[in-house]
Amino acid sequence: MRRLFPVPARTSADSSAEKTAGAREAGEPEAGTRAAEERAAEDRAAGTRAAEEDREWGLDELADAYAYPEPPYGPSGAFLRANMVSSLDGAAHHDGRSKPLSSDADMRIFGVLRGLADAVVVGAETVRLEGYRPARAREAFAERRAALGQAPAPAIAVVSASLDLDFSMPLFTEPLVPTIVITGAAAAAERIERARAAGAEVVFAGAGPSGRVDAAAVVSALAELGHTRLLTEGGPTLLAQFAAAGVLDELCLAVAPLVTAGDAKRIMDGAELGEPEQFTLDSVLEEAGFLFTRYRRIHQ
Repeated sequence: MRRLFPVPARTSADSSAEKTAGAREAGEPEAGTRAAEERAAEDRAAGTRAAEEDREWGLDELADAYAYPEPPYGPSGAFLRANMVSSLDGAAHHDGRSKPLSSDADMRIFGVLRGLADAVVVGAETVRLEGYRPARAREAFAERRAALGQAPAPAIAVVSASLDLDFSMPLFTEPLVPTIVITGAAAAAERIERARAAGAEVVFAGAGPSGRVDAAAVVSALAELGHTRLLTEGGPTLLAQFAAAGVLDELCLAVAPLVTAGDAKRIMDGAELGEPEQFTLDSVLEEAGFLFTRYRRIHQ
C-alpha cells in the first residue's frame, strides 16, 4: 500500500539531499563534516521516500490514518462515515453482493473502520443479502477502544421500517454487544416483541404516518445512546437517505480495478438531491490497483 494523497511534505532532509546531489553534479568538492552531514541528510531523505513506497501498512498505522475527528460534532451530535466499494463502471455489487469487488486490502480497511466505530449502521436488505454477523472484539483495537470509553466491539444497528428480519440469525442471538434495530412508527407490535425477545434493543426514529424511518433521526437516536462515531456500510438505499438528509459527514470509497456492466445499483440509490452535496478529498491510498479514497463533507 502507498499513499498518493496528500503528497508527503518536503523535509529539510529532502532539500539538503538535493543540494548535495547538485553539488556533486557540478563537481564541487566535499569536505569533512559538511560532507558527512549531507550524506546523513540524504540517507534520511531516502528513508522518508521509502516510507511512502508500496508496502503493507500495519493496523495501528491504518487506524491512525482513519481516526475519527475529535468532537464536538455537527447538529446531529455524531459523526457519520460511510464505507463503500465500487467497480470502475459504478457498480456497488456484483451478483447481489459486494464481496466480488473487494480485496485483501479492502478487507483490512473494512476491519479497521469497524474497529474505530461505536456503531455500524446497516440497512435490512444488506443484512439479508450479505448474511451479516455480529462485530467481534479484536485485540489490535482493544487498548484504543478502552482509552475512548468504547465497548469491546461496535454495536450493529439495523435500520428496518417493517422489522422483516430473521431474529434467529447470529446477529441477534450471538452478539458481544446487543444488536440495535431502528424502526419507524408503523412497525408491527408482534415484530417489535420478537426483536426484544431476541435480545435486540429497539429504537424508534420517525413518527410520521408513512411509517418510514427518518435518516436524520437515526443519527440523532444513536448519538443519544452514546454512539457518536458512526459507520454505515449501506446499502445504497440507506446511504442515499443519509445523503439526502444531510447527515453524511465522510465517504470512504474503495474503487476496484474491475468492470461488471449489468444493472447493479450505484453506491447511492435514491431520489436526486435538490443540489449536489460538496465533499473535499482528504486522502488516497493505493494497493494492487485499488484506490482507497476518503472524502469529507464541506458543511455550508
